[in-house]
Amino acid sequence: MRNLFVMEIAGERFLEFFGDVATLRCVPRKTVLLEEGSVADTLYFVKSGCLRMFFYDEGKDVTFQFFFEGDVVASFYSMHTLQPSEYSLESIEPTELYAIGRDDFYRLVNRDVEAMRIHVEQLISRFHAYQQLFLSRIKNSPQQRYEELLREHPDILKRVPQHYIASYLGITAVSLSRIRGRH
Repeated sequence: MRNLFVMEIAGERFLEFFGDVATLRCVPRKTVLLEEGSVADTLYFVKSGCLRMFFYDEGKDVTFQFFFEGDVVASFYSMHTLQPSEYSLESIEPTELYAIGRDDFYRLVNRDVEAMRIHVEQLISRFHAYQQLFLSRIKNSPQQRYEELLREHPDILKRVPQHYIASYLGITAVSLSRIRGRH
């Protein structure tokens, strides 16, 4: 479960170190910030709004992560290796973000130990989230995954369209409707 107080502090610390090179951007819903197959050159801090990460599998749109206020998001592997991203990043609702270019970001991280520490904390946090998602997909039924989402991230259910939630849970929208109907 995400600790909002820690995220708020992490967000403030993140902006403290990277705010001078960040540009505030306001994007409407359905804005693609990173296209699958492109090299990531920007890291984002979500001030307000919601983003999703997704990829295409045999023409099917698969959502695997959501980001809200205080979250830091990028295709970190793509930014670091200059390899094409394996997924896209898109706004779900009108979103305000701080955008930091790759070169500015790494210049700060490489010269400031505390900035590097903040970056590592963000990476560890993301890695943990992916571990939890992976374990949940293996161990839990769709019903259990939905209940876990309801318990740990009720904001997602209020702000994210049902078809994205279904994709995130690894089920169809019809199955999600059935599960929701039981609650």
